[in-house]
Amino acid sequence: MAAKIRVVIAKPGLDGHDRGAKIIARALRDAGMEVIYTGLHQTPEQIVETAIQEDADAVGISILSGAHMTLVPRILELLRAQGAEDLLVVVGGTIPNDDVAELTKQGVAAVFTPGAPTSEIVDFLRSRVPV
Repeated sequence: MAAKIRVVIAKPGLDGHDRGAKIIARALRDAGMEVIYTGLHQTPEQIVETAIQEDADAVGISILSGAHMTLVPRILELLRAQGAEDLLVVVGGTIPNDDVAELTKQGVAAVFTPGAPTSEIVDFLRSRVPV
């Protein structure tokens, strides 16, 4: 049996809107991936700890609160500090174009904004995560 791609889906900060994260989690699961959903109101430390404990291949961060330029860089910093900088990090949510460029520069593999087809996210992960 082939190994499954393991993805942690996380909702950092005070953002309480998790519908999009749940839709993505289901789409990834339906595509044959193993999904670990952290639930709401996770700290960057909790997200990184979960990703490492679960031996994840990727972390999907869903954020709509506007705090992405604070929370996402902190997650990237913590991953580097734990020696897990090779973990693929993707972000989804309402992210302005200027911030997309900056997040990518900081190490985010891709940013998916509202309306991105779930198939695009599945295909991206499949193309970037070696199984």
